[in-house]
Amino acid sequence: MTTELRRLRNYINGEFRDAADGRTIEVVNPATGEVYATSPLSGQADVDAAMEAAAAAFPAWRDSTPSERQKVLLKIADAFEERAEDLIAAEVQNTGKPIALTASEEIPPMVDQIRFFAGAARMLEGRSAGEYMEGMTSIIRREPVGVCAQVAPWNYPMMMAVWKFAPALAAGNTVVLKPSDTTPASTVLMAEIIGQIVPKGVFNVICGDRETGKAMVEHPTPAMASITGSVRAGMQVAESAAKDVKRVHLELGGKAPVVVFEDTDIDKAVGDISVAGFFNAGQDCTAATRVLVHESIHDEFVAALAKAAAETKTGQPDDEDVLYGPLNNANQLKQVTGFIDRLPAHAKVEAGGHRVGDKGYFYAPTVVSGLKQDDEIVQNEVFGPVITVQSFTDEAQALEFANGVEYALASSVWTKDHARAMRMSKTLDFGCVWINTHIPLVAEMPHGGYKKSGYGKDLSAYGFEDYTRIKHVMTSLG
Repeated sequence: MTTELRRLRNYINGEFRDAADGRTIEVVNPATGEVYATSPLSGQADVDAAMEAAAAAFPAWRDSTPSERQKVLLKIADAFEERAEDLIAAEVQNTGKPIALTASEEIPPMVDQIRFFAGAARMLEGRSAGEYMEGMTSIIRREPVGVCAQVAPWNYPMMMAVWKFAPALAAGNTVVLKPSDTTPASTVLMAEIIGQIVPKGVFNVICGDRETGKAMVEHPTPAMASITGSVRAGMQVAESAAKDVKRVHLELGGKAPVVVFEDTDIDKAVGDISVAGFFNAGQDCTAATRVLVHESIHDEFVAALAKAAAETKTGQPDDEDVLYGPLNNANQLKQVTGFIDRLPAHAKVEAGGHRVGDKGYFYAPTVVSGLKQDDEIVQNEVFGPVITVQSFTDEAQALEFANGVEYALASSVWTKDHARAMRMSKTLDFGCVWINTHIPLVAEMPHGGYKKSGYGKDLSAYGFEDYTRIKHVMTSLG
């Protein structure tokens, strides 16, 4: 007996469509390793159609009032709450995540974030109108940029889609959004929900692979390209967008340092850090995966962290005792395994370091100690449930190690010394610094990094403003 595969489709100009040439991609459930759906492998004709729809819808959406856009976004948030079970089911098939954690840790923040941007639509700020030159009055207009080409990743398909479309729509832009080729299901469902609320053409979803995303970014219609993804993908987007000077918004990789000083409450720190490192199988660019511990507590901390890892469970989505599910795809499992297989002789695997089971893409919670600053696993993003531990001697060396990578997205400092925490928060070269915690996010605060972690902000008023352009209007009083 064969199970019929789900058929996912693009959403363009208010209707669901197959790819123009009929090509499809098989979609795999990472918890089972089995194909459960097909999605379109969109080509140039599909990109053209979506961009044409978004461009046609833009003038009317741009000219809608902030209060009208607010009402639309609030309706979307309400609809997501009402369809929460359906969204969770789609996301779990996408990712293999635990059902209970998806319900508690993703749906509420997503809805809150949409409602935040609904409010932000009515709160644009700028310089006051005034006479900055005699006989002339100047005013500042903030306007939407136009059509936005957006590419979302596979680690948080639903939530990252929200981070893309919510500020863009709130500011008066229209959207063409592409989910990852491995996780299209929840985004296609979002299109079904949103399509019943927004005018046709305002929100479009096309599925496909890297070539589809490349065609979107290189298309002449979008005024802005936004991507959450790998550094390599971000560099390719920036290069493609440069050809016609598109605005670019990049949220890329991370290698968050977790700096633990000798006065830290070890039990609390280990508990919080292990969750922040292993949650979502470590597939989070802000994950607490690079721990730097003062030499005086290093051995005690490593032993406690290894014990916490051994007690952390991964497993199937319906198991309520698991912290995380599988890695997203076979290639990601191969990547994580490769980092462990290539460890230098001086490294020690304190816990984990192996695949779990032979069904799906599960990997054990892993702790690696004895590492040096220039080791591959310290310098490069693993994007898996792997926490590395290094020892430092003093504050200066801790800072040197923390800043000594090419990523600059997030970091944390663990100490009871307020002055030291303030010094570190000033000198850590990362877009976010948490103190005595790691990974909480709120809609009101910005998320985004420096260096190879990209540029631009998600969430907050800063993220909203990224989807606007500034115009100076000056008029003569004479």
